[in-house]
Amino acid sequence: MFGLLGPNGAGKTTTLKILLRLVFPTSGTARLLGRKFDDPQIHRRIGYLPENPYFYDHLTAEEFLRYVGQLCGLSGGNLRHRVRALFDRVGLADFQDEPLRKFSKGMIQRVGIAQALVNDPELIFLDEPMSGLDPLGRRDVRNLILQLKAEGKTIFFSTHILSDAETLCDRVAVLHRGRLQGCGELRTLLQSAVSGTEILFENPSDEVLQAVAPFCSSIFRTGGRVRVTVPKESDVEKCLSVAIQLHAKLVSMNPVGMSLEDYFMAQVGGRLESAKRPGEEIPVSPRDDS
Repeated sequence: MFGLLGPNGAGKTTTLKILLRLVFPTSGTARLLGRKFDDPQIHRRIGYLPENPYFYDHLTAEEFLRYVGQLCGLSGGNLRHRVRALFDRVGLADFQDEPLRKFSKGMIQRVGIAQALVNDPELIFLDEPMSGLDPLGRRDVRNLILQLKAEGKTIFFSTHILSDAETLCDRVAVLHRGRLQGCGELRTLLQSAVSGTEILFENPSDEVLQAVAPFCSSIFRTGGRVRVTVPKESDVEKCLSVAIQLHAKLVSMNPVGMSLEDYFMAQVGGRLESAKRPGEEIPVSPRDDS
């Protein structure tokens, strides 16, 4: 599962259209499944869902899918079996006789995924597959994508919804203004930077907070709990030792890693601001390292 990430206008759809020979590059080349991307035989082995699919809405869902199957060279019993299996798969078996003009956005996306799978492709391109869907529609499409991944399909999808990419992708690339700004295995990218350690205390006294403040970059109180962030690894043990000596109750301790949003913002050159947690921010006294 490969995610092409980028803000609106970054060039994600253009990149996909170039790979699919829907628009043509001024220079450069690419390879799909080990062969040049302009080899017509490659198209027999790929599927594609555009960002804003527009189908012949006077056709029923079954008529449309049969039409796509015929374009892929299917006919007779093989076509009927394939169409029926795909409608079962995308959850539209009860709606295949309905004209597409009556379908919701989420249902059209399901039909779009079905048409992308008619030829049982090895490589599937999905352009913003969950854009504009409600939470239930996004969940259904996400589950379909995960099923395809479990079957060994290679899936290349573009998105600006970072939570979807973080949930689904094995590898990601960040595109900004037509240029590749970063690329790699998602787990490796996010584990490469740890911004500190987060420690959660239960009802700490003012004395405890004053004692740990020199080691902390931020302190937030939410109800009876206080969450502190210790930026330096070498200070974590000192902070804990001071707190325990004052009989503070420790609830949890976790490393604070980089999120995909942090990585994305760093690559596109946006101003990276840490999201504030709900609660009261307690002023932190600067530590005197002299």
